[in-house]
Amino acid sequence: MKKAPFSTLNLEPLLALFLFLCLASCQSNKEYVATELPADEPYLIVLGVAQDAGYPQAGQQKEWDLIKEGKARKTYAVSLGLIDPVNNQRWLFEATPDFKEQLQLMDQVSSTDNYPYDGIFLTHAHMGHYTGLMHMGREAMGTQNTPVYAMPKMHEYLSTNGPWSQLVSLENIDLKSITNQEPTTIGSFKVTPYQVPHRDEFSETVGFKIESNDMSILFIPDIDKWEKWDMDIKELIKSVDTALLDASFFKNGEISGRDMSEIPHPFVEESMKLFENLSAEDKAKVHFIHFNHTNPLLFRGSPEHQSVIDAGYKVAREGQIFTF
Repeated sequence: MKKAPFSTLNLEPLLALFLFLCLASCQSNKEYVATELPADEPYLIVLGVAQDAGYPQAGQQKEWDLIKEGKARKTYAVSLGLIDPVNNQRWLFEATPDFKEQLQLMDQVSSTDNYPYDGIFLTHAHMGHYTGLMHMGREAMGTQNTPVYAMPKMHEYLSTNGPWSQLVSLENIDLKSITNQEPTTIGSFKVTPYQVPHRDEFSETVGFKIESNDMSILFIPDIDKWEKWDMDIKELIKSVDTALLDASFFKNGEISGRDMSEIPHPFVEESMKLFENLSAEDKAKVHFIHFNHTNPLLFRGSPEHQSVIDAGYKVAREGQIFTF
């Protein structure tokens, strides 16, 4: 198995493409290596790394003040762009509340003959992962038959509940069914959903394995706890080249005044403990992602961020590139 090359290129929202090439030289973390955007091979770009509501969150005045003072930066909800520059194709993973900004970023680095996307893959029906579909309706873009790939319960939810059902009836989107652990071929890629335990109020929840050119990337932005899953996450990490994994909270007690058992996720401290016996090569595959607004991993100068790097893992960043 080949080792996946990658780079981090921080994208400042709404700035031009040249930032991909100049900001990389400003990175302070040595785990990232700058490269130019691939022109002749498929790649994945990280469009957002925050939990569903992004950063700063609504009503969090201190966070908005940090942005104003230049001590923090706006961070989009978790989303990935999958790009095949040779065949002029691209796909989106997660339609977030930041859909329009993330589409603008994709337009700066790629194009497609099937605008806006050749397809969109959804993990589940929590606000940060599908509500961006609203921009495809007649009140906004009015797209025509954009393929949206969804698991059975998610498929039914979108088909039978407004306003999403209107996107279906007006043929703004074309729902495509996917099945647990059965690969779907799209262009030069193979995408396989893996159902995971999560708070499934309206749909099941999946992660995805994305494969091309004998390379593979695992994407699991949401799961309750690794031990609740009937699959061994450590073995999955060993079997892929890169793993983008749920890091909603760094540790227990992070949200004061709230019972965190009501919002279960693998704490980063728990994941690092679980993965501690992996080889250095396998640890380096792990890129933590999907940070709640309380998670100190959002801040690259934090002691928690440094502890992750020192332990041999990585922290995903917007603009990060993974080539296949």
